[in-house]
Amino acid sequence: MMITTPIAKPISQMQLAAGSLATIPDVSWAEFETILQELGEHRSARVAYYDGVLEIMVPLPEHEKPTEIVSDMVKAMLKRLGQRYEPFGSTTFKREGAAGVEPDACFYIENYQQMIGRRRLQPGDPPPDLAIETDVTSKTTLAAYAAIAVPELWIYDSGELTINVFEAGEYAQVEESRIFPGVPLREWVPEAIARAWVVGTVQALEEFEAKLSS
Repeated sequence: MMITTPIAKPISQMQLAAGSLATIPDVSWAEFETILQELGEHRSARVAYYDGVLEIMVPLPEHEKPTEIVSDMVKAMLKRLGQRYEPFGSTTFKREGAAGVEPDACFYIENYQQMIGRRRLQPGDPPPDLAIETDVTSKTTLAAYAAIAVPELWIYDSGELTINVFEAGEYAQVEESRIFPGVPLREWVPEAIARAWVVGTVQALEEFEAKLSS
């Protein structure tokens, strides 16, 4: 469970332990941009910004494994469909002046060709087709995703997968992914992650791929 701590600026004085979530109110867009530069690109912390509220989340090491497994499952399903894609990891996605968010992992699928060779996002680039979040996702994070209009958002938390699709300006929870219809991901993703802790990641993924083929 994340430890939530309201905190005041300046950001340079913050020392966050793994598993913590710091909330900073009354942050302007210009301050948000400055904070991103100060934090740098090579960091474990993830940020979410919406309506003047900045959240900085530091995941526990144990959260990295589910992210990698879910990402590998997505790649396996896309390969089986013969669908090309571009993974964009935890890139910072922004809606100028309004919102910013960094998924644990994300994929361009429908718009993958446009994103080939991109080293940095350009004005007018679309949001990723799929974003993945592991662990607790706050209201600020969800609002930021909605502002950026990511079509599909998966949240894995406490052994459960929630699939959210963007409709009419907000997210609705659904039973099946629109990208992978007919695949019982809400069942298979938690099973694969649980198996990975017991038999290892490679075998867990092999078992998942066998299910896809059956």
